[in-house]
Amino acid sequence: MRFDLTDLRLFLNVAEARSITHGAERSNLALGSASGRISGMEDALGVPLLVRDRRGVTPSPAGQCLVEHARIIVQQVERMRGDLGSFARGLSSTVRLLTNTAALSEHLPKVLAKFLAENPTISVDVEERESADIAVALASGAADVGIASAAAVPNTLEQFPFREDALVLVFRRGNAPPRKRSLILADVIDRPFVGLPLDSALQRHIAGQAARLGVTLNIRVRVTGFDAVCQMVEAGAGVGIVPAVSAARCRRRMPIDVIPLKEPWAKR
Repeated sequence: MRFDLTDLRLFLNVAEARSITHGAERSNLALGSASGRISGMEDALGVPLLVRDRRGVTPSPAGQCLVEHARIIVQQVERMRGDLGSFARGLSSTVRLLTNTAALSEHLPKVLAKFLAENPTISVDVEERESADIAVALASGAADVGIASAAAVPNTLEQFPFREDALVLVFRRGNAPPRKRSLILADVIDRPFVGLPLDSALQRHIAGQAARLGVTLNIRVRVTGFDAVCQMVEAGAGVGIVPAVSAARCRRRMPIDVIPLKEPWAKR
């Protein structure tokens, strides 16, 4: 039974993502290579490690056992690498930080840059995830710090306020429902949307809320970044959902209308 670190990291990513495809992406492996590695691990052990169904994959009892051992091994290797690397790079520690899309795009860059400038012996590994995934990773010890929606974080984790962040609907000037001070997603669900990339944590969050209404959003175009969403909305491509701080910035230079999204999941 021979597993290398790539195998173990891959399996952890697949188990966290509940998807071989997304686990392969997080591991920077081709899907075929990832599937072959997992099949090889199952053949070597003689037991299935994943339970496969239409919604994705979940670890089998043997797979959950492997997750627990793999996490310890990977953490120890990363700790060893950090300790040894400090002799060459002058770094004393590495912090793994998980963050949702809004925090990564709007709130984190300046704060993190200032922190790194003031702490030259610390490096930070930043990864974008959905808030619910961040909470799971923190609870399991797979990450050191997370920036997530408070609603997704259990009370068992130590929490500190970071920023208030609300999602809003963005319309082309004059294209919003008249005389509405706030809206819910169901009010605009039939309209075309400007979306973020498929792998964006925020886009997956919004798609999940639409799925709860029993529909799939009509995404006419996907762009990278909140400013680009507002630019597409300005051009008439559809409706956008972005953080309020992004919408306020864009409204100063674009003919767009902004209406608060009156949903519990939109106030974070």
